[in-house]
Amino acid sequence: MEYCVSSPKAKPALERLGQDIRNARLRRGTAVADLAVRAGTSASSIARLERGDPGVAIGTLADVLVVLGLLERLADLVDVRKDDLGLALTTEHGPRRGRSFAAKLRKQKSQSAGTQNQQDIVDPDGTSF
Repeated sequence: MEYCVSSPKAKPALERLGQDIRNARLRRGTAVADLAVRAGTSASSIARLERGDPGVAIGTLADVLVVLGLLERLADLVDVRKDDLGLALTTEHGPRRGRSFAAKLRKQKSQSAGTQNQQDIVDPDGTSF
């Protein structure tokens, strides 16, 4: 069964992933049927995965990677430390808790101005007085 992939960039990426899985299987000298049994799936699912079929469940991919000893690679697919766009957007928008800290600071300053007691006042630079 062929599935429609929404992005034209996804198809070649999935095909490359499938080819890489096939190459890893062949390097280990494992037959499709043996990999399927060990991964708890069917030989046809392995063949579809190796063709880059987008309809293969991600759980099947994970099970195959476990058998091949490559599961840690799945966790590296979306490494937020390497997400340049996400990091740039976070830097541009600033940390969300900074807004609540600023509100707390304004409240603290207004309270201390009214009472003039010896409370510590925290400024945005983190210095206390």
